Amino acid sequence: MKIDLSGRTAIVTGSTAGIGRAAAEGLARAGASVIINGRTQARVDEAMRQMRIAFPEGFISGIAADLATAEGANALIARAPDADILVNNVGTAFLRAYNGIDDIAAIPDEDWLGLFQLNVMSGVRLSRHYLPRMVGKGWGRVVFVSSESAVNTPKEMLDYGMTKTAQLAVSRGLAEAVAGTGVTVNAVLPGPTRSEILGDYMVKQAAENGITVEEAEQGFLQALRPTSLIQRFATTDEVANMLVYACSEQASATSGAALRVDGGVVRFVA
Repeated sequence: MKIDLSGRTAIVTGSTAGIGRAAAEGLARAGASVIINGRTQARVDEAMRQMRIAFPEGFISGIAADLATAEGANALIARAPDADILVNNVGTAFLRAYNGIDDIAAIPDEDWLGLFQLNVMSGVRLSRHYLPRMVGKGWGRVVFVSSESAVNTPKEMLDYGMTKTAQLAVSRGLAEAVAGTGVTVNAVLPGPTRSEILGDYMVKQAAENGITVEEAEQGFLQALRPTSLIQRFATTDEVANMLVYACSEQASATSGAALRVDGGVVRFVA
C-alpha cells in the first residue's frame, strides 16, 4: 500500500515530540504539508529545524499555542484557518503511585479540569472549526489520539482515563454528524508507548532503581498492563503508522472507529 497525501495540509497538535512528532513525520513522508504545534516557540522551532532537515522537499511549518485554553486554540486557527487533516494528539497525564482509594480521593479539582481542558477540549475546539470546512470540500480526516485507558480505565490515572473515554464519545459523535460527506472521524488507542511522558518516566524509574530502561518497562507491564500480548512498549512510529493510515484515502471506509494499537492489552475482541 502506498499512501500519497500530496496536496493535503495536516495539522498535528502536540507534535514537537512523542507520538505527535512521529505522526507529523509520517504524514510528511506521505507528502502532506505539515503544521506542527507545541506550547513554546523554542520547542516548535527546534522541531521544525529537525523536520526540515529530514524532509528537505517537504513543506513544514509550526505554530506555538497552548491548546489547553480557548485563546490558544483561537491563535492556532487564526494562523492556519484551513486544513484537510487534523490529528488531535496533544495531551498529558499525571503519573502517580496507587495505594488505594485515598489516592483517588486526593486528586484535586484542578487536575481533573486541567486534563479535561487539554486532552478533550483542545480537540473539541479545533474540530468544530475545521470539520465544517472539510465537509464543504467533501473530503477530510480528523483523528483523535485516545488510549487503551479509554476502555481499560486505570485506577492509577483515573482522571486521565476519564479524558480518553470522553475523546471516544466525541470522535464517534462527530463521525455520526458528518456521515455521508466524505469526511471521516476516528480515534486511535495506543497502549504503553515509548513516548515523551511515559518514556521519560521509565528512564527516571530505571535510574532510581539501578536497572535498565527495558527492565523498568517490563516491571511496568507486569504490574499494570500484564495482558500485553507483545510484552513490550510500542514505539511512537508503530502508533504513527496507524494514524497515517487513518488520515489516508485508503481509509475512506473507516469512520467512527476506535482503532487499537495497544499491543493487545485490552482483553476483548471488537
